[in-house]
Amino acid sequence: MTIPDSGYMMENGSIELPCTPEEEARIIQELISKAESNLREGNTYYVISNRWFRDWQRYIGKPLGAYPFNEDATQSQPFLFPNTASRPGPIDNSDIIIREIDGESDDPELIITLEEGRDYVLVAQEVWEKLSEWYKGGPALPRKMISVGDAKQLSVEVFPLCLNLHDTRDRSHKVIRLSKKASLHELYSIVCKLKGIAPEKARIWDYFNKRKYTVLVASDQTLEGSNLQMDQDILLEVQAEGLLPSGFGFDSTGNDLALVPVEPLRSSVTIAGGPTLSNGFSAGYSSNTYQGSSLSSTYGDIEDGYDSMRPASKGERGGLAGLQNLGNTCFMNSAIQCLVHTPPLVEYFLQDYTDEINKQNPLGMHGELAFAFGELLRKLWSSGRAPVAPRAFKGKLGRFAPQFSGYNQHDSQELLAFLLDGLHEDLNRVKQKPYFETKDSDGRPDEEVADELWRYHRARNDSVIVDTCQGQYKSTLVCPDCNKISITFDPFMYLSLPLPSTVTRTMTVTVFYSDGSGLPMPYTVTVLKHGCIKDLIQALESACCLRTDEFLLLAEVYEHRIFRYFENPTDMLNSIKDDEHIVAYRLPKNVALLTRLEISHRYQDKCIIDSSKASERKLFLTPLVTFLEDPRNGVDIDFSVDKVLSPLRRKAFISPEPAFKDGAENGSPLEKIEEPMNSCTIQFGHEDRSMEYTEPVENSSRGMAFHLCLTDERGTCCRPVVKDTVIQPARMLKVILDWTEKEYELYDASYLKDLPEVHKSGLTVKKTKQEAISLFSCLEAFLKEEPLGPDDMWYCPGCKEHRQASKKLDLWRLPDILVFHLKRFSYSRWLKNKLDTFVNFPIHNLDLSKYVKCKDATESSHVYELYAISNHYGGLGGGHYTAYCKLIDDDRWYHFDDSHVSAAAESDIKTSAAYVLFYRRVKVQQNGVVGGPSSNRSS
Repeated sequence: MTIPDSGYMMENGSIELPCTPEEEARIIQELISKAESNLREGNTYYVISNRWFRDWQRYIGKPLGAYPFNEDATQSQPFLFPNTASRPGPIDNSDIIIREIDGESDDPELIITLEEGRDYVLVAQEVWEKLSEWYKGGPALPRKMISVGDAKQLSVEVFPLCLNLHDTRDRSHKVIRLSKKASLHELYSIVCKLKGIAPEKARIWDYFNKRKYTVLVASDQTLEGSNLQMDQDILLEVQAEGLLPSGFGFDSTGNDLALVPVEPLRSSVTIAGGPTLSNGFSAGYSSNTYQGSSLSSTYGDIEDGYDSMRPASKGERGGLAGLQNLGNTCFMNSAIQCLVHTPPLVEYFLQDYTDEINKQNPLGMHGELAFAFGELLRKLWSSGRAPVAPRAFKGKLGRFAPQFSGYNQHDSQELLAFLLDGLHEDLNRVKQKPYFETKDSDGRPDEEVADELWRYHRARNDSVIVDTCQGQYKSTLVCPDCNKISITFDPFMYLSLPLPSTVTRTMTVTVFYSDGSGLPMPYTVTVLKHGCIKDLIQALESACCLRTDEFLLLAEVYEHRIFRYFENPTDMLNSIKDDEHIVAYRLPKNVALLTRLEISHRYQDKCIIDSSKASERKLFLTPLVTFLEDPRNGVDIDFSVDKVLSPLRRKAFISPEPAFKDGAENGSPLEKIEEPMNSCTIQFGHEDRSMEYTEPVENSSRGMAFHLCLTDERGTCCRPVVKDTVIQPARMLKVILDWTEKEYELYDASYLKDLPEVHKSGLTVKKTKQEAISLFSCLEAFLKEEPLGPDDMWYCPGCKEHRQASKKLDLWRLPDILVFHLKRFSYSRWLKNKLDTFVNFPIHNLDLSKYVKCKDATESSHVYELYAISNHYGGLGGGHYTAYCKLIDDDRWYHFDDSHVSAAAESDIKTSAAYVLFYRRVKVQQNGVVGGPSSNRSS
């Protein structure tokens, strides 16, 4: 074997080039930066298995560009890894492609359920070529960058369009893959070259659901514009002598009888059928699940193309049609079913709504989205139980919202938000929006300001969506510096409610007495996750029963030093990580007039005898903070150290006449706190120790009890403290206490060891069944006052500066249709998470009266009943969406699972999968009896 000049052949087959991991990182980073500055349609990118890419990033010691390394890390955690990993072998993409049964394929197919970042990364062509030069391997998986949607958004087409080609001549079947941006001309060219026929003799049909839907005429129209879906069928007919053979393999309807399977047996609980896979994909759209005799009657209406806009009526058993899955579109199907079972929208779109379509609105979609949704709703309510394939609607959705194009799983709530906003703009009755200059409240009554802003809003926004789905909330901002109060009233379309577990966090902080009056004690408190230091201090003050003449000074302890003090009450709590060690020192409020004394602890290895080797001494234990009143010499420091250490004195060295003795109050060692592994006992000593202390003799007559050294800010310079050491006035002094055998005999150091972490999720005493969270607690968490984030600063008109104001929301005006979004998903740059917490929500008589601040007597009732739920099952990426919807006329619930529709008991609709809840307002009579629905127009 010839060794190439450019490198050395390794045992694993890769080529080791003469460059270090750091040089590899530098070269690739330069190529990434170059590619990012030259983004354009037609660029080639390559798919690489994330499994191999992670190994390579471990080798170079850090991530590069936009490629994540550690899925479990959060954005705020730096990615710095020692490059101690061995050099990876050849590039291996075998885990992300479908293995061919009949050998290797020139065009390997990717597994359809892959997710970017989790399963694969995309690298520019230059990056791939360099990595391939270094490591070889493969197979190469090139993909083109295309522009999607009317906005021409650039995106790499990872999954090309797969079409199943059926040939009527020999009934053969072949899968072809090409870009959805390819034209029908290109489709004809590929098919004719594959089959060896002249283009003028070929006719290709859109063979969706194995029915000849329409002829695909060779043109510049794209496959995407022709509504061709992933994995759908197309049919090739070949003319003989310029004529199609009469009746060749087709019945009177033009269908290939051999390709129409018999309908499978259905369950007794199924109303409309079609198999659905657990990962959100459905096989129902690629195979016909209906009897041949029913084809002409059912599939004539199965495509949601535009019909005439004459008023429609509900068909027999209307509202029980499922939606076929077009390739991971269960998220879309779930949201649509909830909307098409919203009574005001059903009544609106079943009538002639063409006069209200606003084609000139620059914020809308030229009325096309409203047309597509309206026709889809009409078909779902008039097609009986036959499932509808929303191909035309999905095509419009991909045009106007490219983020929902393709075949990946998306968020049903995000789609719902887009649809409500898009339908409103397409149906906005206001053609020319007037301009209004908003005014500050300036102390005016809330009712006056709210009505004024609502009138302004309705003068610019008037549609069936605003009539039924929009409400108004009150927003109060308070400046933390000048206390300027700003009140606004804003419209809302839905309420995104945080789950309390996503709003709060538990934090364990160890509290120390600075005057030596008690033992240190850990306290676990619950605070707002996005709160500030002030919130944590307030929670601790209550937990440790802080006296009125004291305050708490928070600090982080790192490697037995005080790493930082938290002296700014507006600093955010998210700067404190769960694995850090936080302490709080109880200090007198007049400490500004005193000298703060910070005490670190140091020990010396017994093997080191030479006292000159002071540098060999190491810090240990937890630093203490106390205070000095007008310190003059070393004896004053020695006295304060003795006082703050006094609770740690062992029993044998305590005077029988105690100066004080704590009982089992909160904060004493006798208190029982539920901490992981009984940390109070393990970490802070035995429970039966008393805290007795005898006041030392007068300072002037005592000697030095400890070996102390004054040190600087960094702890590098040490100056011994003796009795006559003169202490200069200072705001803070730092000393190091050298522990000798005498200190070990006198004091129990275990109280200062092993500080608990802020949060230790892995150590739980006992896992108990999680209690249900009520919808009301989620709503209260949403309405609770909290500070704005550092990235969401408010410009205070009083200070003329951006401030981190506190914000409080209140409900003011409720719509007839009230939508609650439960925020189960949390995202950061590198981390995605889902909460499966069960939320207990009422089905009937949801009374929100106490949450509505508007006291207008003419306001409609605030009582609601549930009529639809969008559910999400499973985790991220592999989850599945369904919907529960209630047919109001029948007063019965049904489960919509893509094509499947089945009856559901009301007792079964409350699950931990509930994601978006739909409520409608109901009338409440004077006697308190719940009546029918209110009118569609809100007041």
